[in-house]
Amino acid sequence: MKRKGAAVSFRGVTKRFGDLVALDRFALEIAAGEFVTLLGPSGSGKTTALNILAGFLDMTEGELLIDGKSVANLPPERRNLGMVFQNFSLFPHLSVFDNVAFPLRLRRTPSAETRERVMAALEMVHLPDLAKRMPRTLSGGQQQRVALARSVVFEPPVLLMDESLSSLDLKLREALQLEIRRLHSQIGCTVLFVTHDQGEALTLSDRIAVMRAGAIIQIDTPDQIYDRPAHRFVAEFIGHTNILEVIPGRDGRARFAEMNGEIKLPRSSVVSLRPENLRRAALGMDPPDFVFFDALIDQPLFLGESVHYTVRLPSGRTLQFREDRGAGQSTLRASDPVRLGFRPEDVVPVESDG
Repeated sequence: MKRKGAAVSFRGVTKRFGDLVALDRFALEIAAGEFVTLLGPSGSGKTTALNILAGFLDMTEGELLIDGKSVANLPPERRNLGMVFQNFSLFPHLSVFDNVAFPLRLRRTPSAETRERVMAALEMVHLPDLAKRMPRTLSGGQQQRVALARSVVFEPPVLLMDESLSSLDLKLREALQLEIRRLHSQIGCTVLFVTHDQGEALTLSDRIAVMRAGAIIQIDTPDQIYDRPAHRFVAEFIGHTNILEVIPGRDGRARFAEMNGEIKLPRSSVVSLRPENLRRAALGMDPPDFVFFDALIDQPLFLGESVHYTVRLPSGRTLQFREDRGAGQSTLRASDPVRLGFRPEDVVPVESDG
């Protein structure tokens, strides 16, 4: 049965370590049952926020609520939170069954109920046949599934995950991302996930909070974060992008250096243009609402289903251009000339620090 998660509220949370401000008036509202990811580079404050919620760190200022109740003065063991660590943290001397049973035994759950809930949790992560095995005999992916089962077996209202997949290889990470999505849908708990991996964030999240210097720069759904970044930092941190400086014209029109054509654009000094939104110009066709430019292929990067190109403009400036191989176009080679264009709706005005 799907269980209801708990709402989480960070209200003006600040954390200082001496002169270092790790979190700066951090504010975040997470709805019950929501999957929210804190995404950012090292030092952005994402793990600090998670550790404050877990009770491993005290905040310097602010309020922290779970289901509308302050937990600021509660020790970690009284917050009733599940947590999955990067290094699995399984007890090496305990079997898989006993590792998963550990939180229930701490809570003095009756033996019969413990067995039932442990086997149900192992069934959820597709490991019921490994209950008697020791952690050292498991693969990395199996160990992480055991850690997931242990974190949810006592039905926590909130599950915290700190870089939980970063030590696994690519295929295991992708497989476990699917497991986590399925598990979240099945148990309905609130999840706060911390990662520096943009792919994980885009795949798993209901919303992504992009962090820098202890604060949230933008929070939104994965598609909006990717398609409509509000800040240059977000555009450059999530995926690949081209940042173009705007040359203002008359009547709200704008143009770009070394490019032909103008587009109507809200007032902005820079815009973001994703590489996949650049396209080759068809021979003899110059749609009036397109912006076109000529370039040379500098470096093609074969990615299997697509090719990612670096193109060089006459000034030496480089841009990125990505094209699906199924688009019917021949693969370009280094030094090949190419004419590229983009539509007005392909560029997104972004804030910049100057």
